[in-house]
Amino acid sequence: MPGVASSGPSTSSRETANPCTRKKVHFGGIHDAVKAGDVKQLSEICLHWLLWHGADITQVTTRGWTAAHIAAIRGQDACMQALMINGANLTAQDDRGCTPLHLAATHGHSFTLQIMLRSGVDPSVTDKREWKPVHYAAFHGRLGCLQLLVKWGCSIEDVDCNGNLPVHLSAMEGHLHCFKFLFSRMSSATQALKAFNDNGENVLDLAQRFFKQNILQFIQGAEYKGNDPEDQETLAFPGHVAAFKGDLEMLKKLVEDGVININERADNGSTPMHKAAGQGHIECLQWLIKMGADSNITNKAGERPSDVAKRFAHLAAVKLLEGLQKYDTDDENEIDENDTKFFVRHGVEGSTDAKDDLCLSESDKTDARRPSKNCRASWSMNDYVEKN
Repeated sequence: MPGVASSGPSTSSRETANPCTRKKVHFGGIHDAVKAGDVKQLSEICLHWLLWHGADITQVTTRGWTAAHIAAIRGQDACMQALMINGANLTAQDDRGCTPLHLAATHGHSFTLQIMLRSGVDPSVTDKREWKPVHYAAFHGRLGCLQLLVKWGCSIEDVDCNGNLPVHLSAMEGHLHCFKFLFSRMSSATQALKAFNDNGENVLDLAQRFFKQNILQFIQGAEYKGNDPEDQETLAFPGHVAAFKGDLEMLKKLVEDGVININERADNGSTPMHKAAGQGHIECLQWLIKMGADSNITNKAGERPSDVAKRFAHLAAVKLLEGLQKYDTDDENEIDENDTKFFVRHGVEGSTDAKDDLCLSESDKTDARRPSKNCRASWSMNDYVEKN
């Protein structure tokens, strides 16, 4: 088996000893194990088995990829963690000078990228074109990875060997969301528009040369409002804004095009599912659930999407989300839209009437229609005054 030390067990003994044989899974080496990407099976059996038997994690393919490179390309988080535990070199460069960080940013795997960043690996390493991971994220339109890299301190004002800033790369490829985000994070709007590469081209020139009408319309038709907090949120987290507004088509486009991650978290820890739940957008929630969004992620306030839906009294959204968490209709916390105490508990403005006033008996209702003694006395006095 390639990638396994020669001191390991023989082929015949592996066939009987290796648990993979029972599941009819046969790997040709550590690279094939990572490519398969069955997280449960690999983490428990195959990849760990290979590493335990001395698999060579420095072995490279014809392109110079190590197992860590392939895990980054495939977005295999569990595989990446296993490789890192066993000392994988995250600064290893392939034939083009790309590290696993470059490849994770290229393919939009923000979770895998974050795992590597947390290990302390340097995100400013350049490839042979002097591209950093932030350049790859901008060029390929990976907004989630771009935001993550900027959050980890990566500069967006570093140029490549041709003098291109990340904003130049997003402009020439027509990635409007990445372009807007970079545009908002530049030190000034003038710098973003007037910065020239080594060919004397700015973002407007590049958008014109590559026929990127969306970039041209943004530059020419919209006035930038850098101090508008709502605009900043739109630029930084377009998926959250789409979910908040119930714009399902835009949300689908952002996720399916790889612009954002479906479980992307904003500064307050909320996901698009939190935003949709807070507004009661059932269609958005149903689509997010279908696409595998995690309904158990909590924001910084410790709320899951179902908790946000409760807070805003979106009952249909609560039942939909808590159905994923084995919603029990007999639970003592079951939502009763007639229970005014529920709305008080969750800080929701409900009816101004007390519940007792809403459930009067027939005799109470009859008595309520009759004027009190004080009222009758008042009316009698008024009649007396008018007559006299």
